[in-house]
Amino acid sequence: MTEKPQENVVLVGIKPAMNYIVACMTYFNAGAKKVILKARGRATSRAVDIVEIMRRSFIKDLEIEKISIGTEVLPSSDGRQSNVSTLEMVISKPEKAKTTG
Repeated sequence: MTEKPQENVVLVGIKPAMNYIVACMTYFNAGAKKVILKARGRATSRAVDIVEIMRRSFIKDLEIEKISIGTEVLPSSDGRQSNVSTLEMVISKPEKAKTTG
């Protein structure tokens, strides 16, 4: 049996923060109640910045429902293991959210 891909997930990487903000806003404007931001490694700080920019500039009463942190152990090319930090944030927009812009 194949799993249904998870919807409303934004994977944060190396692109500019505005690209991910547009992705989140697109989900919210399409009627999504929640959006999940996922980031690994150095992108974790960018994910936090994205939520803060959205909260300050686009959705004033954006809610952070859940924050999960963890570590993935990955094999490296030299036979050792490397730890990579992970971050997952579930954000939601209230029904009567104030949007600007």
